[in-house]
Amino acid sequence: MATRLKPEHPTLGALLRQLRARNSWTLKEMSVRSGIPVSTLSKVEHDRLTLTYDKLLQLSQRLNIRMSELFAENDSPAEAPVTARRSIGDLDRAVRVNTANYDYYYLCTELRRKRMIPVITRVRAKSVEEFGDLVHHSGEEFIYIVSGRIVVHTEFYDPVTLEAGESIYIDSNMGHAYVTGEGCDEAVVLGVCSSAEDGLMDSLLNLHG
Repeated sequence: MATRLKPEHPTLGALLRQLRARNSWTLKEMSVRSGIPVSTLSKVEHDRLTLTYDKLLQLSQRLNIRMSELFAENDSPAEAPVTARRSIGDLDRAVRVNTANYDYYYLCTELRRKRMIPVITRVRAKSVEEFGDLVHHSGEEFIYIVSGRIVVHTEFYDPVTLEAGESIYIDSNMGHAYVTGEGCDEAVVLGVCSSAEDGLMDSLLNLHG
């Protein structure tokens, strides 16, 4: 008979259960402390639901834990390679971050300590002036244009226009910004960010202010 593999790393739901157990809280007590409904916490603990960025921020602030503890990064020593993990990306369960220029959907967030961070982004900024300062963060990133047209601005290269079906791979330490191309009100892109350094998810979330 096949043996079910035990997950190497805890999911967000498992982390919340551990936090409750350490503090001897019931779901209702955690709900009161965090301001998040009992039904929502229950679904998260059973890995049937994730939380939006705003709710994760609320949870970390009210329970006095770091945002990075709720995501993929960890400062613990290197461990044996993880095998047999999988996570299905679903926009309904994505961690959503909404800004004036972008809507970000961080995928597969129940899978912690990932080497890659996948994100769907809706791009609305129409110029670098509207976007603001170029952003920098550790690692590298791959961007594939799902629909629409974008202009990629980088610190050391001339701007380049990319259409649906095209892609770009850049060093994320280099200042960069993505804005919509001429005649395009909104573009949708799939990005994959990766870094050998700890704290990539924290760095990405801090970009949102």
